[in-house]
Amino acid sequence: MDTAGRAELKAMIEEATADAYNEDEQLTGLFTMREEHLDVPFTTAVLGVEVTVRGVDLTPDGGIVALCTRGGIRQSIGILELPLPGPAPDGTEWIDAYRLWAG
Repeated sequence: MDTAGRAELKAMIEEATADAYNEDEQLTGLFTMREEHLDVPFTTAVLGVEVTVRGVDLTPDGGIVALCTRGGIRQSIGILELPLPGPAPDGTEWIDAYRLWAG
């Protein structure tokens, strides 16, 4: 990632976490921005199988997951492990910002 791209992601993190007092509130801020800006549904391939990403959710242990479906089957996949399609849907820059924040 180039310096300009990294600076932009840091600015996005600052925007999402400006009023946060601790790490849990920072996570919630980043989740909220992703939920508001990620253009869902979209399709992607997970282990060679096409799935539809219907949304994102917070887990009780403090993670963010993509809510994926295929037919009548549902599965949550960690947002950082989710392969994104090309071209990526609008709002995936918030996944990149979360990735940078999470280290």
